[in-house]
Amino acid sequence: MISEDSVYKIGYISKTHGLKGEVNFHFTDDIFDTTESPYLLIRVDGIIVPFFIESIRFRSDTTAIVKFEQIDSSEQAQMLLGNDVLFERSKASANESEELTLQYFIGFSVVDEEGETKGVITDVDDQTENWLFQLEAPDGTVHYIPAHEEFIVSMDHDEKRMVMNLPEGIWEL
Repeated sequence: MISEDSVYKIGYISKTHGLKGEVNFHFTDDIFDTTESPYLLIRVDGIIVPFFIESIRFRSDTTAIVKFEQIDSSEQAQMLLGNDVLFERSKASANESEELTLQYFIGFSVVDEEGETKGVITDVDDQTENWLFQLEAPDGTVHYIPAHEEFIVSMDHDEKRMVMNLPEGIWEL
């Protein structure tokens, strides 16, 4: 069984397309297109299920039409509507030649160089030129910290832990 900790969200199924089981896949992360994976993971009724890709056609930089194996009608495709599409962290981190996307880091804990846990990355704000990690601190407060590699000291992909050296005063913002 695939655990929630081993995956991260890359998009969702927005609607059916045609009568032969195709669906519109709205994606926020294109890691599935830059790594070798014959399937996408979809959360169906709370269970993470692999669906093997039969074909994929890109409509825009955020939408693709996907045909999954053994989904051959509009009625069968209906069960996928609105469901999250996920990707395995291990497949993303194994792709050393490609740069990891920021969405990959959602769920990572952030620790300072003294070992103090500062919080968990819950979202990524990529709406401006300077991207930010949304970090929920242990006390529940939300902070925005720069998502820049110059502040990352080390990373443990298995433990989902990132050691960062952030500018002084960032926690008072």
